[in-house]
Amino acid sequence: MPATRADARHGYNPRTMKDYRKAAHWQNPANKLFPHQVGFTCPPHDFDAAPSDFLRMAPPTVGVHGRMLHAPDYDYALAQRKQQFHLLEEFVHCMANNGVDVCGQVGSNWAHACGLGVDGVRAHCEMLSDKYQTPFHMAGYALVEALRECNIARVALNAAYHRPEWWQGTVAFLEEAGVEVAWAGNFFDQGWFASQQEVDDCHWCFDAALARKSFLYVAERVAELVAERAPPVDAYLINGMCNFRGGADAQAQRPVHLETELEALLGAPVIGHDSALYWRMFKTLGLAPVTKQGRLLASLQAA
Repeated sequence: MPATRADARHGYNPRTMKDYRKAAHWQNPANKLFPHQVGFTCPPHDFDAAPSDFLRMAPPTVGVHGRMLHAPDYDYALAQRKQQFHLLEEFVHCMANNGVDVCGQVGSNWAHACGLGVDGVRAHCEMLSDKYQTPFHMAGYALVEALRECNIARVALNAAYHRPEWWQGTVAFLEEAGVEVAWAGNFFDQGWFASQQEVDDCHWCFDAALARKSFLYVAERVAELVAERAPPVDAYLINGMCNFRGGADAQAQRPVHLETELEALLGAPVIGHDSALYWRMFKTLGLAPVTKQGRLLASLQAA
């Protein structure tokens, strides 16, 4: 990928990294703080839950580091994600220098917004993984990998808070990967908010009751399709990195914490971009969660 003015502005030029070699001392376990070292990055203007979530469900041999992408003028536009896609390489390089064993990118829209397509994103992840001798996974592509691993061919998408151009990009990305999306719609489409602006004003965090209500709504739409002789879906998906506040302390939780409850409610797998990314990273490490999880992550425990 050619260097850009943005690269120079951030003091980073990937051209100079073509002969990169990861420091040899990281191959010695005695030099590592944790036997399994994990790095996450996230969009520029979000305090991200992934490092905390992953650490809470991981064995004690795992240590987690987080690094936000630095883009001061970021306002969540898809075009910005494409323009700032080079920042992912900077992140992987930084994590490789610090002895990370696997890197994860939070932010599902980056995979479809970059314009590389499904195969292009796969190739880009492989290129960065090889170049910096550190496996790199993107949430948007990890979902495709998880669906393929589980032989899931037909899904319904709870698009949650995602703006129309965001979730429609996810649908197109899934369909390009060979996954049929039987139904998709966000919280505004489902009728829980009067406008998309009201959804945006929640800043990706909603009342816990909405998780159950929204999935039941999606299931009802699927049931209507089945009544019209359409095939049933193999799984229910939830877009992005949605958060739901509930419990005595109103703690925000991502869908990965709610999957066992939702799967019991729907009688089918529930997979989000969060659980797919964590699954892919655990799989790379050869580990499994130590906590009770939904079917996708639990498959690692069974293995």
